[in-house]
Amino acid sequence: MRRREVIGLLGGATAWPLTARPQQAERIRRIVFLHLLAQNDPEELPRIVAFRQGLEALGWIENRNIQIEHRYLGGDFGRIQAYITELVSASPELIVSTGSPFTAALKPTIGTIPIVFVAVNDPVGQGFVASLSRPGGNITGFSFFEPPMIGKWMEILKEIAPGVRRVMFMFNPDTAPFYPAFLRELAAAQAPLAAELLATPVHNEAEMESAISRANTNRLIAAPDAFINTHRHLIMTMAERYRIPAIYGYRRFVTEGALISYGPDAADIVRRSASYVDRIFAAFLGQG
Repeated sequence: MRRREVIGLLGGATAWPLTARPQQAERIRRIVFLHLLAQNDPEELPRIVAFRQGLEALGWIENRNIQIEHRYLGGDFGRIQAYITELVSASPELIVSTGSPFTAALKPTIGTIPIVFVAVNDPVGQGFVASLSRPGGNITGFSFFEPPMIGKWMEILKEIAPGVRRVMFMFNPDTAPFYPAFLRELAAAQAPLAAELLATPVHNEAEMESAISRANTNRLIAAPDAFINTHRHLIMTMAERYRIPAIYGYRRFVTEGALISYGPDAADIVRRSASYVDRIFAAFLGQG
């Protein structure tokens, strides 16, 4: 899947000068790129490469006219506030934020520094932007899942396991605060498929193991968020052990052995975010 919502630029300023190019800037621009996964996670390298390629296509060359500092959380979500405190003192010119946990922590504390988020679900519902067409404030970016895609998970599971009547939606409410929007879409899709939807919040590996082991013949939908992605090997192993038909939102699950995923290309979204970085810097090139 390559379809996604593209959100308007900061403050809805879609008329920012696109003809201004980064070659006009003589000083090096500083970006901090926040990653929820570990540096050695195979999901991260394609995103970093894609971001660099997207910038280079627009004339931004790393260590020549732009400097990118990568920070990796490694799935330790308790360290988010420490990262934010460090960012406030470091004062980068722009922040690229991966996922909801970082973006939620940045919004009330980071001041006027422009923030470009990637792989965020339901940004309006979470209060990151005022609307998709005119976000307002200093935050803009790309959402990950469009509502019609969520219901498609139900349809695909029905096709591969037509005899199963119950579907478990597994999510961590702390790292996937968008889950109410997903549950609404899944509930709307379940009725015509004669399926029962089971909302299954989990907070740690023990709860994940317990939920999957008790699922019996349920189908499994794993929420597309950083907690699930961090623990993907455990989830896939457990689903295989208990022979549970499962579907995931990230392609990486299939690359590493799962049967089915359905969702956007995360690396492509990161690549496209480079265009927002370019336009933001172009708008402020004349400001010192």
